Amino acid sequence: MSYLSIKELIEDVSNSEELIEKIIDGDCHERDITREQSVEQMKKLWEAMVASVNNYDGGLRSNSGLSGGDAAKYEEYRNNGGGVVGSLLSDLIKNALKVSESNACMKRIVAAPTAGSCGVIPAVLVTYCNHVKANLANGDVRLSLNDESGNFTLDEKIVRSLYLAAAVGEVIAQRASIAGAECGCQAEIGAASSMAACAFAYLNGGDINKIMNAGALSLKALLGLACDPVGGYVEVPCIKRNVTGATNAVTSAEIALAGIESRIPFDEVIDAMGEIGRKMDVSLRETSTGGLATTPTGRKYLPEQ
Repeated sequence: MSYLSIKELIEDVSNSEELIEKIIDGDCHERDITREQSVEQMKKLWEAMVASVNNYDGGLRSNSGLSGGDAAKYEEYRNNGGGVVGSLLSDLIKNALKVSESNACMKRIVAAPTAGSCGVIPAVLVTYCNHVKANLANGDVRLSLNDESGNFTLDEKIVRSLYLAAAVGEVIAQRASIAGAECGCQAEIGAASSMAACAFAYLNGGDINKIMNAGALSLKALLGLACDPVGGYVEVPCIKRNVTGATNAVTSAEIALAGIESRIPFDEVIDAMGEIGRKMDVSLRETSTGGLATTPTGRKYLPEQ
């Protein structure tokens, strides 16, 4: 079942678990598969996200030479006592770099929702998972599995959060776009950040209102973001923007969980993103004919005409 609005998505449900069941049922109906098949496929996506972080190779470089090794460099910096942010944000940065660099180096990733934004959702969910495990082992429940509405394991809960993220992404795709070529990088990093914010808010006990406010706040923060890949490669500035998308998702979810609301409803934020994207000059929509791609340094990487 395709959802055309957040309003339509959340109507007739009273809590987040009912909402996720609605989304799973819709997936089964649309693709004519069983619930078990749907959940197993989503579980495999989650496992691939974990693998994309765990199998990172800091020695690889992209064919363009523009990327590779930065996640290893950041990890070494942190291991040697560097850094001014806490462990959660630090791991978000590291994991977003790992997945995005793996994409540039042609390793296995999950396009969530696109290859250019592939590092956002895995960074948020893998980091959350690792911190839950560490905190529970240490007896710290400030970031722990919220299972008041169901006896789910940690992995089951994260798989359920992916259904929620996917449905939000579908609404964004239907109402606006998730393609940089159509609406700029706000449609890729912005959509991924919004999806991740909703998942993170859900995992940390947010109700439907807080979950959707997290998504709206996250997308609002990235409105107007151009898509200007240097040399036409999905590397610069794309990889570092995945870091921004992941950290934006968590901070947006954090303020939503505190009860801070988006003054503009989620559907209207999505519509605004689409409007802004349509007004963007074509040079700022993945053509590498404007923005960072045509700076003096950026021009050095443009293919010869």
